[in-house]
Amino acid sequence: MSRLFKILTLMVLVVGLTGCQTVKGVGTRIERAVDKVMGSKGQRLDPWESWNRKVFAFNEKLDENVLKPVATAYSEIVPSPIRTGIDNFFGNIGDAWSAVNLLLQGRFKAGVEQGMRFAVNSTLGLAGVLDVATEAGLEKNSQDFGKTLGKWGMGTGAYIVWPVFGPSSVRDSLALPIDWQASPAVVFDDGSKKVAITALNLINTRANFLRAGEMLEGIALDKYTFYRDAYLQRRGSFDDDEEVEVLVPGNGASAPAAAEPAPTVKKPAEPASAAAR
Repeated sequence: MSRLFKILTLMVLVVGLTGCQTVKGVGTRIERAVDKVMGSKGQRLDPWESWNRKVFAFNEKLDENVLKPVATAYSEIVPSPIRTGIDNFFGNIGDAWSAVNLLLQGRFKAGVEQGMRFAVNSTLGLAGVLDVATEAGLEKNSQDFGKTLGKWGMGTGAYIVWPVFGPSSVRDSLALPIDWQASPAVVFDDGSKKVAITALNLINTRANFLRAGEMLEGIALDKYTFYRDAYLQRRGSFDDDEEVEVLVPGNGASAPAAAEPAPTVKKPAEPASAAAR
């Protein structure tokens, strides 16, 4: 499943780069292929779709009117090598948190390797501005507390779109306050510096996706469905071969109160012809 999703996503990007006149028709066919492979699972994990689409539309307007123009100006003013160094700096802080989560998951070898990666880049890489560790063979293994909760057995839960924060799930929403404590802003004690570093991280990240966003705009996709399924795929929510677990919080949770709980949905049995292959 993961391989097929990567192939389909790559096709979307290639079509966007060609700029030919048949983009719209090809994009529609790709959208249908993605929906056929993943749409049903994404739908099962999205019992609050009506609410989520409204929040998604709000976030799109916010991005269009505020974040995207700022990120565009930023990418035009700040040279690419400097933006790469900023990426590396933020990524280095993330590596330290990844090391902690890998240890919490019981993956001690991977945790030690991520710790070594953080140590190498923090020293030889000038506080992480230079990614020396990758050249030394210490690859990035990004983890967060949401993935750790998943490793401990907590299901993904219902898909949620939060204002400003964007795509999430019940499990990732519960993990968000803890992950926030390990964000780059914690390096600074001063409140104004925390705001500045958080804004820089947000703008720099958005600038990295400017071209990808433009390519998606040129293809006839339902952006909500595409982003939802891409998020759930990236978070490993489709990896369970036996069932898709939907955890919907009760009335006291922070999710939309009007949503109806969705039961655990068993995955349909695989056709005999497919199993034979």
